[in-house]
Amino acid sequence: MAKRLQTVLGHIDSRSFSLAPQPTAAPPSYQDKPDDIVIVSALRTPIGKAKRGSFKDTYPDDLLAAALKAVIKDAKLRPDEIDDICVGMMTFLDVQINSVPVLMCFLRLVGIPQSVPICTTNRQCSSGLVACMNVAANIKSGFYNIGIGAGVESMSMYGMGLGDWKPNPKMGDTKEGMDISLPMGITSENVAERFNVSRQDQDQLALRLKKLGMKGWYDAEVIPVTTVVKDQNDEEQTVTVSKDEGIRPTTIENLQKLKPAFKQNGTTTAGNSSQVSDGAAAVVLMKRSEAQRRGLPILGILRSFAVKGCPADVMGIGPAVAIPMALKQCGLTVHDIDVFEINEAFASQCLYCARELGIPMEKLNPKGGAIALGHPLGCTGARQIATLLHELKRRGRRSCGVVSMCIGTGMGAAAVFEYPGQA
Repeated sequence: MAKRLQTVLGHIDSRSFSLAPQPTAAPPSYQDKPDDIVIVSALRTPIGKAKRGSFKDTYPDDLLAAALKAVIKDAKLRPDEIDDICVGMMTFLDVQINSVPVLMCFLRLVGIPQSVPICTTNRQCSSGLVACMNVAANIKSGFYNIGIGAGVESMSMYGMGLGDWKPNPKMGDTKEGMDISLPMGITSENVAERFNVSRQDQDQLALRLKKLGMKGWYDAEVIPVTTVVKDQNDEEQTVTVSKDEGIRPTTIENLQKLKPAFKQNGTTTAGNSSQVSDGAAAVVLMKRSEAQRRGLPILGILRSFAVKGCPADVMGIGPAVAIPMALKQCGLTVHDIDVFEINEAFASQCLYCARELGIPMEKLNPKGGAIALGHPLGCTGARQIATLLHELKRRGRRSCGVVSMCIGTGMGAAAVFEYPGQA
């Protein structure tokens, strides 16, 4: 399997590295440093069903505001102490070209003063993670002390956000997996076919993740959101949403009845793919010295981050190329990691990456993931940080985890975090 992946990647990067976990005598013992980048708060809204859930009439600005206000309060910050905010978004950014001034004005209305700047970023499904990494890099560089990385998406309002965009015909080049115009579902089918991931295995993984989502382990990371939803007669009703809407029971029999969604005789279905969703998440980052000065408990420590390209027609293999780079940066192996939060855009690609890297199933998305929850594109990376760190905290001991995802157009991103353990 590794040989096949190296063949696929050979035309992109001549550098070689092993994708198999390398044994070590023991995980490195990190020495705490004052300039470590730490997370002191990571929270999210519930994830709503796009088009038919409680957030279908809620603007992404409002979802973002709820997440920002929650982490600012949780971190015991005054809004004017925030040095910068970076927001990952995909469809909203595509549709609203002037999203930065729109958000600047909106944040003033929710109590964040004019002194606080904001920017947006779009690296497809990793946008929320990249927003946090942008803030982390700026803090590490000494440009400022406290920042918030966030992510938001309303797929109810903006769908995939492509509008009337017309790509350069050269982008449809099928040579060497460079066709970025392929629908995401077809890239899932490509992964399944090329790397022999069966429909049965995809449905079994989906069933496992959906069952894990039913265990109720998300409560610590979720904030309630009060909003307005319209009924069929356009009548408004105020509701408070406190639970994820996509989580629901199912059976292997029900999953196997579903028809292929993207290709005749294919294996990717609505049941073994991520749900389209609405939601927002936010993460407060600062140096360890700043957190200690403020007496704030540390939820997580950022240990490394990596992003790497891969063929667009099998973009789902992204975590399999990014995770080894992130682990190598901090001297860890797959065996040293307690939890892997790998976003399952599709069961095919998540299952392939886990097999390729030798990740035990019990370490993979132990709370469910996007197949159970949903995948609000720009939000997911920041959501995963909250999901990971609160899970490590729930376990109580000093441990490490990985957040990773595939990225449309052919990339993977991964970050390694450490939970310091309970004092």
